[in-house]
Amino acid sequence: MSSIGLVRIASSKLIQSKIILQRCKLKQAVQITSARHASFFTYHPDKAEDFGDLGELKEMNLFKAINSAMDIALATDDSAILFGEDVGFGGVFRCSVGLQDKYGRQRVFNTPLCEQGIAGFAIGVACAGSTAIAEIQFADYIYPAFDQLVNEAAKYRYRSGNLFNCGKMTVRAPCGAVGHGAVYHSQSPEAYFAHTPGLKVVIPRGPIKAKGLLLSCIREPDPCIFLEPKVLYRSAVDKVPEGDYTLPLGKADILIEGNMSRFLKVTEGK
Repeated sequence: MSSIGLVRIASSKLIQSKIILQRCKLKQAVQITSARHASFFTYHPDKAEDFGDLGELKEMNLFKAINSAMDIALATDDSAILFGEDVGFGGVFRCSVGLQDKYGRQRVFNTPLCEQGIAGFAIGVACAGSTAIAEIQFADYIYPAFDQLVNEAAKYRYRSGNLFNCGKMTVRAPCGAVGHGAVYHSQSPEAYFAHTPGLKVVIPRGPIKAKGLLLSCIREPDPCIFLEPKVLYRSAVDKVPEGDYTLPLGKADILIEGNMSRFLKVTEGK
């Protein structure tokens, strides 16, 4: 074999070795990245007894607690309807699974892919006296409905001199990052709405809070936006009361007592 042939073989093996090394490094980087994404959030469960005697308990994650809340809302209020993109089969996060089978297509139904239309329909339904539970499939896509929520829902009671209102309206939306959602499935738009008089913005920190706060929102005489952190849907698990209960809106929980003159930490959401 010529020297040129030997050089080509050596060069080819060197290139193959570099490719294998790069693949190993890439695989290692992916494993490290995956581990980081999987462990960036640790859930600390709430205890049901901290909220008083709320009856029999059942272990639930966040999406099951939300499902339980909507089930109770539909069972206790004949005027309540649930609608949004794909809610009929249970939704992309399974929050409404089984509810259409239980309550029928007239009360749990899919809508066109039009967030502005979903919000506008919710306002109209609530003004007519029904209880509207609307779902925006991802909070990132709530912006086309911004005008309806901020200029119509929030101001309806005020601009009519309290003659009319759409207080029986709750808009649910999954929010926040989970580590692989990219730009249009990772946003947290609560600040935009929190600065709007007439709207109540709620973000639960776990399953117990989610069920009680969602039922409070549904029964609240003012329109509410209920944002559900996606990272908690399956990772957050509590022993949740099975029955009907509500938790107060607009009231903070003291989780750790301390000296306010030295240190005060206020948090929201997950």
